[in-house]
Amino acid sequence: MFRYFENLIDPYASHKAITPPKSLWPYFKWHLASYRRLLPWMIGVGLIVALMESGLIFYSGRVIDLMESAGTEAVWAQHGLELLLAALFVLFARPALIGLNHLLLEQSLVGNMQEQARWRAHKHMLGQSASFFQNDFAGRLANRVMQMGPATEDTIYMAFEGIWYALVYVLGAIILLAGMDWRIALPMVLWLIAYVFYVRHVARKVARASERMSATRSMVTGRVVDAYTNVESVKLFADARREEGYAKTAMKRHRVRFLRFLRLMTSLSFGLAAMNGVLMVSVIGPAIWLWTEGLVSIGATAAAAALVIRLNGMTGWIMWVTIRMFEHLGTLRESLESVSVAHGVVDKPNAPALIVSKGEIRFEGLSHHYGKEKGGLDNINLTIAPGERVGLIGRSGAGKSSLVNLLLRFRDVEAGRILIDGQDVSAVTQDSLRRQIGVVTQDSSLLHRSVRANILYGRPDASEEMMRQAAGRAEAHDFVQGLQDPKGRIGYDAFVGERGVKLSGGQRQRVAIARVILKDAPILVLDEATSALDSEVEAAIQSTLFGVMEGKTVIAIAHRLSTIAQMDRIIVLDAGRVAEEGTHSSLLAASGLYAGFWNRQSGGFIGLDEQEAAE
Repeated sequence: MFRYFENLIDPYASHKAITPPKSLWPYFKWHLASYRRLLPWMIGVGLIVALMESGLIFYSGRVIDLMESAGTEAVWAQHGLELLLAALFVLFARPALIGLNHLLLEQSLVGNMQEQARWRAHKHMLGQSASFFQNDFAGRLANRVMQMGPATEDTIYMAFEGIWYALVYVLGAIILLAGMDWRIALPMVLWLIAYVFYVRHVARKVARASERMSATRSMVTGRVVDAYTNVESVKLFADARREEGYAKTAMKRHRVRFLRFLRLMTSLSFGLAAMNGVLMVSVIGPAIWLWTEGLVSIGATAAAAALVIRLNGMTGWIMWVTIRMFEHLGTLRESLESVSVAHGVVDKPNAPALIVSKGEIRFEGLSHHYGKEKGGLDNINLTIAPGERVGLIGRSGAGKSSLVNLLLRFRDVEAGRILIDGQDVSAVTQDSLRRQIGVVTQDSSLLHRSVRANILYGRPDASEEMMRQAAGRAEAHDFVQGLQDPKGRIGYDAFVGERGVKLSGGQRQRVAIARVILKDAPILVLDEATSALDSEVEAAIQSTLFGVMEGKTVIAIAHRLSTIAQMDRIIVLDAGRVAEEGTHSSLLAASGLYAGFWNRQSGGFIGLDEQEAAE
């Protein structure tokens, strides 16, 4: 039974890929669309349960009247069947209805809505461009995605279990009291109006306080995660005190906002207690007076008192539910600031997959200044022939990484275009583009998974033998055999830690190279691929990489010029333009920038200081 209701909704079902709405009501409608078949049941069963609860209290007053009118000897003879049916209803029908209500709300709604909200937020975030993540704390983004799940689920659950139930109960109570005498119902109507305005007033303050508190909570998470992620830098510079102060500043700000929030809650308790006192006196008092005047029965008086006392107990719960809802709304508003951001780089409608037949790359009139008037790339015209191996060099800031990022479409170009085998990279799907390009960067990060999982990331369907061969070619197999993590997993099953922190820089690079070897893409980009390796391993890897380059179109970025001297052609970028191009020997003979770099290099690195650049 539980499984049936749990599986009525699939939280991971495919849905129309849109940017999550930034406004709250459209956001909830978007999530509730997948529950459209269940919503009438949730509303209907909740209505019946709420009316049933107020009806039972009213019926208890009728029982008192029946007992008074029939007396002890005749009550069973005159009303036994009615009381028996009422008992059967309480024993069987009431638990069944309440159980169905909870199955719908908890198994179907709560059990799936939290994961649906998190999944959709995470899926959308994964589609953001690389620059999006570079402009924010990973910890803060993760915190916002994670807190959206419980905030969304709890708000919708409370709307059904709290607000809808309470509204039906109160309206049912007013109708029942009005049926007894309008003078008993009138005070409750007036109280209800005052109560709604009071809750609305306080809830708005709570929502604002909650949004500010959520923002500081995300700030604390972001700063703490940032310190943990860069703990080596913290240790190297012996700066734990500064990090403590940096985190403490955010924590103190969060504490101040949390205390303000608690002040609102305490003030609310005083106000609620006063209002409940007015409710009980204003309803029970007239009911007793009307009974003394013989206008209502003692059972009706008892029912009115029971309804009000029950409502008195509910008001605190209703207020708590309302406050929690507005608190969640504040959290959602803060989270949606990051989640409901449209993707910066998107595929065109019905974009085809990239098909690489030869591997020619053309940059035509390519300019990209990152939204500024200068800097970046300026009118690059460059053709890389199929199977050509090109070295890309230049001072820091010359535009080397920008060129590669635009090729991978981490950003969209501002002017010009990039073509691969005549296909504009902006017109094909991003996934198909990146599947055709293998990349090894200077700081290749690894996933906190096993070595095997990291290598197979390049080609998930590869066999164990293919994976081990790739590791062997990358000079990684031998050191992997000796790995063991804290949980006792060894070899290829050992976990590498966050971003591969449990491996040395050279070991991480060799695993990353093995991953690209296994991927076997027709276009290869090497961005300082061997800079983290020692000379002996680098020599072995260089030989392997030249073998991997065979038949591929290659772009290799390097400051160590000896690593690209054997390339078919070398491109020198300067201030975002192609300053020189040619073979190693022809560029040396031209006595230009490349020759100057070569003559000034020490250990094969380009001299980058301003004094050398001016020579």
